[in-house]
Amino acid sequence: MLAVHSDAPALNSSDMFDLVSSLIGNRRAMRYPTASALMEKPQAMTTRAGFVALIGEPNAGKSTLTNRMVGAKVSIVTHKVQTTRARIRGVAIQGESQIVFVDTPGLFQPKRRLDRAMVAAAWGGAADADITVLLIEAHRGVTDGVKRILEGLGELGKGRRIALAINKIDRVKAEVLLALSQDLNERYDFVETFMISAEKGHGVDALRTWLAAELPEGPWLYPEDQIADLPMRMIAAEMTREKLTLRLHQELPYQLTVETENWEERKDGSARIDQVVYVARDGHKGIILGNKGESIKAISKAAREELEEFLGRRIHLFLQVKVREKWLEEAERYSEMGLNFRDGNK
Repeated sequence: MLAVHSDAPALNSSDMFDLVSSLIGNRRAMRYPTASALMEKPQAMTTRAGFVALIGEPNAGKSTLTNRMVGAKVSIVTHKVQTTRARIRGVAIQGESQIVFVDTPGLFQPKRRLDRAMVAAAWGGAADADITVLLIEAHRGVTDGVKRILEGLGELGKGRRIALAINKIDRVKAEVLLALSQDLNERYDFVETFMISAEKGHGVDALRTWLAAELPEGPWLYPEDQIADLPMRMIAAEMTREKLTLRLHQELPYQLTVETENWEERKDGSARIDQVVYVARDGHKGIILGNKGESIKAISKAAREELEEFLGRRIHLFLQVKVREKWLEEAERYSEMGLNFRDGNK
């Protein structure tokens, strides 16, 4: 459906008259309630809850949008593609609705076992969700990758509620956005179309409001103060992996994984966290450690500071780098990442 949501246009005199009349009528109704209204019992608010999967190509802005919706950093964000590996769930409250956003790995043509497991996790998130939102980068348009995703959406089956969100709208002109929106809606029957900037927040409120109203009625799935559905050990490991990804270059970030081996609560309210960075080669270990350990110290400091801000207490973080040549073929490593090892089979 081509129903583009953006900032509301300015009201003309007729619209303003209707709006004022409506407000006056509502105010009168509030001041002079009818007898029947006085006798009515107050109705309980209807709660809604459900899962919203965010899918798209790598770096389409899924993690940025998840964090924006939740109002806190629950998914790591870098400028490099394929940063998200597993399905990350962030919980947002909108009125009486609890929206569980599922940030999925980017959809691309997989080559390795890990790639295949990541892509399977993304499509699994879309299949399990109540609503799926496809994010498209405005300045890139309909790429070959987008075409493959649209084909994949068709294979999910009929009856799926899939919305389109054209992201990074600040990078192109209005006429380009409208043409892209029309093109995409001709290729697939989206239930709604939104134009947003996940980074700057433009259009995000409209998307959140629509999602909240479209979720099925039912009790909330998580406590009101919970913002993520991930063990803290995994969140801590992801934060460290983010710092590694930001600091390292070329292919090295894709050849490592981070695991939290130990989490010890201390009497003074602080916590000791021991993590292991697994790499496939000795040369990779040397790069991460850096000259006289300078690189690993900087990574550890950055990760520790973010953990302290996230948890609101002092953290003692200790990192080890271990060479494990076949870690990409070990089922245990996939389990620690929140992926299904068998999904990586060809």
